Amino acid sequence: MSAEEMATAAAHDPEVARHLLRQMLRVRRFEEACVQAYSATLIRGFMHVYIGEEAVAAGVMSVLEPDDAVVATYREHGHALLRGVPAERVMAEMYGRVEGCCRGRGGSMHLFDAATRFYGGNAIVAGGLPLAVGLALADRMSGRDRVTVCFFGEGAMAEGEFHESMNLAALWDLPVLFCCENNLYAMGTALDRSESQTDLALKASAYAVSAWAVDGMDVLATAEAARRAIDAVRAGGGPHFLELRTYRFRAHSMFDPERYRSKDEVERWMERDPIALLRTALETAGELDADAWASLEAEVDEEVRAAAAFAEAGTLEPVDDLLRFVTSEGRTP
Repeated sequence: MSAEEMATAAAHDPEVARHLLRQMLRVRRFEEACVQAYSATLIRGFMHVYIGEEAVAAGVMSVLEPDDAVVATYREHGHALLRGVPAERVMAEMYGRVEGCCRGRGGSMHLFDAATRFYGGNAIVAGGLPLAVGLALADRMSGRDRVTVCFFGEGAMAEGEFHESMNLAALWDLPVLFCCENNLYAMGTALDRSESQTDLALKASAYAVSAWAVDGMDVLATAEAARRAIDAVRAGGGPHFLELRTYRFRAHSMFDPERYRSKDEVERWMERDPIALLRTALETAGELDADAWASLEAEVDEEVRAAAAFAEAGTLEPVDDLLRFVTSEGRTP
């Protein structure tokens, strides 16, 4: 959408627009806190932040039902947070604490929460795609009115699992929405160096799946596209595919020297910061003033501060428990 169209859309339903702004800001501030904690060695291992891509998770998550399932990638902190996993449990997991959503055993790349039907967190590129197909197949066989949403990067489309999963989902007419977060770089490899067909929605449509591209920096457009796709899937329209064209403002991971793209390119994309775009649209529509923005920032900052304090006060798992959960508890060998 243009700036004028965004302002008009925000004015049409300002409550929804303000909710989306809050959700994106929650992810941004949470990720910034994670970067700070990582730099202080409070978080260890690999970590991939979502800064710049917040509109994708916020837009798609806003139209899901509680009983739907979500499968994500290793860049999934924002997805877990917006799916309803409490911020303190996500942060505690990042810190490797028992109070985390996986008792500190999963860490940054393997967040999981059965209560919110959030099934990862998967460190393997394209590894979540077959899981999403399996979840959707189980729902279809059981006659449940559910949709499974699977997030993955464009790098996953070069993997065999992508082709197998798309093919089976189409053949079996499964209730699954494939969301490709196309941030233009598979780690450090530019899209046009890894894909002969860079129109990823067109590539997906080869499997007889309804597919189209969306401006993933525009949360209102993303939510609208997700609603259209999920309604169609839920109504029995079979699998759908969204190419969400977005951009990460930071490097691939905290270890990435980021020598594959220019600072000018990053700065150009940062001019389309999804949070700034929606904030401006709401201000233009007269639906957000300076006091309301300050109040929103204070509310979000307090949530993130409390999550970090909870994580820092958490406990490490005893060494004696290292072999726990290797086998199922309560069963004799």
